[in-house]
Amino acid sequence: MSSQTTTSVSERALLLLEAIAKAEEPPTLNELMAAIRLPKATTHRFVALLERLGFVRRTLDGRRYEAGHRLLSLSLDGMRHSFDLAPRRVILSSLVKEIGETCNLTTLDGDHLIYLDRVESAWPLQYRLNIGSHVPLHCTASGKLFLSLSPAALRKAIFRTQPFQRYTERTLTSTKLLEAELTRIRQTGIGTDNEEFMEGMAASAVPVHDSRGRICATIAVHGPITRLPLSRALALVPALKRAAKALEQTLLPDTSASAASPSSSAAAGSSPATTRGSVRAPK
Repeated sequence: MSSQTTTSVSERALLLLEAIAKAEEPPTLNELMAAIRLPKATTHRFVALLERLGFVRRTLDGRRYEAGHRLLSLSLDGMRHSFDLAPRRVILSSLVKEIGETCNLTTLDGDHLIYLDRVESAWPLQYRLNIGSHVPLHCTASGKLFLSLSPAALRKAIFRTQPFQRYTERTLTSTKLLEAELTRIRQTGIGTDNEEFMEGMAASAVPVHDSRGRICATIAVHGPITRLPLSRALALVPALKRAAKALEQTLLPDTSASAASPSSSAAAGSSPATTRGSVRAPK
């Protein structure tokens, strides 16, 4: 196999992964064909390979394709690395210094949240969750915020497959009550936890958006209600939003490289924007 052929195969496989990852809803084989402009048999062969390797999987109805466990793991590792390269620690440390309470950065990892980073305050009384810890979605400020801003189909899938474990007397374990709470959070853009995950702890969270305006992480503050009742956690939201905006600026794509090399798209054979735009999310 020639070097040119190898590059072409690799490029098409990566374009397929990009099309699946960027689609608002899992695309069909025909939509993937349009995205990378290949015959049906060839597209199917590529998708089958990616499915066998665990980078792609079929949806429950078997007609659409979504990110597989290996692609999700790769995406998460890339997210962690991206935040490591950004001045994340400086932004979080400045926020904690400003408000005097512990703050954390989380993102979605399957049907749970994972702590990407955390900076603790100087208070001796703390609720400690280490970096890498996983916490549930339905009873945490960041988790409910992610759920509220997720597509309805994803929420319904999580509701069907994930039991709502009761952690405290305040944990919402009813789909009806949780949906009402998520509607409220979607309207305010602020996630809250009023002793729903841990007794005696309150929290508030705001979204961090990627360059396409979608939630990719959250910044949250939490602490014991003796020091940080929910009312105070909500009063700190403006500071959280400023920190989130600062983090978002670090995630913006660097356009200087593409501006310096205007022929790069032509060398690749097609415009990435045109390729991505070929996939349409089903209505």
